[in-house]
Amino acid sequence: MIDAVLFDLDGTLADTAVDLGAALNRLREEAGQTPLPAATIRPHVSKGVRGMLGLGFSLAPGDDSYADLHQRFLAYYGESLCAATTLFDGIAELLDRLEVQGVKWGVVTNKTSRYTLPVVETLGLARRAACIVSGDSSPRPKPAPDPLLLASTIAGTDASRCLYVGDDLRDIQAARAAGMGAIAAAWGYLGDELPLDKWGADAILESPASLVGLLGQHVLE
Repeated sequence: MIDAVLFDLDGTLADTAVDLGAALNRLREEAGQTPLPAATIRPHVSKGVRGMLGLGFSLAPGDDSYADLHQRFLAYYGESLCAATTLFDGIAELLDRLEVQGVKWGVVTNKTSRYTLPVVETLGLARRAACIVSGDSSPRPKPAPDPLLLASTIAGTDASRCLYVGDDLRDIQAARAAGMGAIAAAWGYLGDELPLDKWGADAILESPASLVGLLGQHVLE
């Protein structure tokens, strides 16, 4: 029996790519570079600022100018945190269904609380979630199990009675390490690492509606 369903934020619950992409392209324009199209940016969103700066400037932590660009990226993103961010289609209905059936749900993200909390508040999720765990809530972020284990504790259930839904390989790795069911959200950003069917997820779902069906078969009976 599943007591709680936990979700990644960027690329799983919320489509944040436009706002994050705007911050990256603002940096590129200031550097005299052309903006990147949304289709190029989306696969890198779940990698956070490191992934975005790697895409936009071929930089990694420790490289010259990385720290400056990192700081400016976060400043620009903070200025328009939820300008275009929305829930993915079908997420609102999924959360309603979970609540009607008495299944807890929560958010576990590597985004720091400074940015996580305003996003979930703006999307109307903050007062409904059983837990909100950010990248700075535990000693180690995903793919370590720490954030997921903290979330299950806050939600008042055992990790073995939770599902974790995410759109990045590290989400599946974290779920496995925490002893949770691992669900890959194929509607999300996915990244450019291993093919989705090589992630080791318990299920790959094409839409939130598919998760409703899965829960109907295995959780909500």
